Amino acid sequence: MGVIGLGYVGLPLAVEFARAGFDVTGFDVDDTKVASVNQGRSHIPDVSDLDLCAAVKSGHLGATTDMSRLGAMDAIDICVPTPLRKTKDPDLSYIVKAVEAVAETLTKGQLVVLESTTYPGTTDEVVQPMLEAKGLKADVDFLLAFSPERVDPGNAQFTTRSIPKVVGGVGPASTEAASALYGAVVSSVVPVSSTRVAEMVKLLENTFRAVNIGLVNEIALMCHTMDIGVWEVIDAARTKPFGFMPFYPGPGLGGHCIPIDPFYLSWKARQKGFECRFIELAGQVNGSMPEYVVTLISDALNSVKKPVNGSRIHVFGVAYKKDVGDVRESPALDIIELLTQRGAAVSYTDPYVERLEHGGRTLQHVPFEAALASSCDCAVVATDHGVFDYGRIAAMPLVVDTRNALRGFDAASIVRL
Repeated sequence: MGVIGLGYVGLPLAVEFARAGFDVTGFDVDDTKVASVNQGRSHIPDVSDLDLCAAVKSGHLGATTDMSRLGAMDAIDICVPTPLRKTKDPDLSYIVKAVEAVAETLTKGQLVVLESTTYPGTTDEVVQPMLEAKGLKADVDFLLAFSPERVDPGNAQFTTRSIPKVVGGVGPASTEAASALYGAVVSSVVPVSSTRVAEMVKLLENTFRAVNIGLVNEIALMCHTMDIGVWEVIDAARTKPFGFMPFYPGPGLGGHCIPIDPFYLSWKARQKGFECRFIELAGQVNGSMPEYVVTLISDALNSVKKPVNGSRIHVFGVAYKKDVGDVRESPALDIIELLTQRGAAVSYTDPYVERLEHGGRTLQHVPFEAALASSCDCAVVATDHGVFDYGRIAAMPLVVDTRNALRGFDAASIVRL
């Protein structure tokens, strides 16, 4: 069993396969990451050193940068990043490089599964022709399927093993083989009729979240103009036992999926002459939230007769979500950039992110105690990590809370989203 890409998706999957008794080889282009895995040191919070070390010591898991070894694998899972270009178009370069490596050594009977989030049609329009270029035929000579990753970093309740796995092959043989593979390591498998259906499933799931977060962010802006507490509104609405699902406002969207996946969908739809107005409007609302947070900070400083320019502003949490160290697409980065452009001296505390490089600048994590003693002009809760002592943050002279982390604390110095 081979897993290409040992990140948030690939490494937990590799460990699960190893735990189930598969002989797993992890493939990655990063020498440091490969060495770390082989030493039993996890670089992913969702995989403990204990679990990784056990998998490695058992002889069921090893890692390498040598892609020529792909030819010896019975099955290959591709778990590489799929970012957006600056133009908001899909960047399939990581997928293409991985598939090129697989194609070099592809043999009869191999099963290849793409897990990377992408637009409907990627597997049969891009991956399949590349793998068939040397004469082998998909669903006949080799097997090809798509199974969307559904990882939620930091979620201890829903893990790789417990999350149902959607599987769609290019043909019935591919679907059956991929379903059997995943059935050995996950709680349940959900077969669908094609790779395109499976690709669309992932985009629907994350677009659903993005649109509903956009809605609640707009409600938050509306409530602010009406002097209504949006968090109280949501808490009351969620008591309805049907027809309502709570989503929560925040400083913007972050991570490797939710801010990106709707653009994959709208890009593909435009190719078919369909305009995703609703989805793109939600993206605009979510994208505007960092600017709105900066406005709240500016207004808070004005209330104590201080300008943004020259003020010392300390940000608590820069990861895109609580209790993880991932800063990809994090709204905190935009907030820091906007504040810096306005002349503020910005620092941050995030025990999961020791060093932050963004906008040509490098910032270092400030320990929590030092941050409290820094006498900043304004504190901002951008990510509600569980390790923060919110009682002490609430006691700071001026705080802007974008996550409702200070609920239960009532002080005139607290400004809430």
